[in-house]
Amino acid sequence: MKRILLPLISLAVLAGLVSCSDSKSYAELLTDESHVVNDFLSQHRLVDEIPADTVFQTGHDAPYYCIDDEANVYMQVLEPGSKERPEYNDRVYFRYLRYRLDSYVVGGDNNIGGGNANNMNSGSTFFLYKNEYVESSTQYGTGIQLPVGLLGYDAKVNLVVKSQAGPTADMSYVIPYLYTISYYKPVI
Repeated sequence: MKRILLPLISLAVLAGLVSCSDSKSYAELLTDESHVVNDFLSQHRLVDEIPADTVFQTGHDAPYYCIDDEANVYMQVLEPGSKERPEYNDRVYFRYLRYRLDSYVVGGDNNIGGGNANNMNSGSTFFLYKNEYVESSTQYGTGIQLPVGLLGYDAKVNLVVKSQAGPTADMSYVIPYLYTISYYKPVI
């Protein structure tokens, strides 16, 4: 029995080592993510800083602005907001579509997005602005909260979000996403 069992265990360990060598390290995944984001952004105008007066160019030809210190979030303003901005812990409703950036084709007709923007029957989606202690605020990531703080309610943006600023469930997959998001103030 030992004669049969020992070679089988050795084969199983060897197979495990071989299969592990095919996977990428976390550092390699981050490098791949940077390449995907850089490739996407190279097809658009890019501005590395937020305008001092926070007056952004708008429309589908507007540039993408880097809006965080770690270069994990880039924003293209499609429609400026109302200039009424949320304060800490305010409820912000949003509708969105998101696309995996590694399979997104600029101008492509076959881009398939996920989210609630095209389904008015879906439940309300919201976060509590800058409240990182509540799961309902962090489940979508910290990146999607940044634009409403700069533009205010009723803004609509395209947003490139690297995994580090994305949903907590997606961080380990290291996949960047392109979002189209509209922000709304609660009706009281």
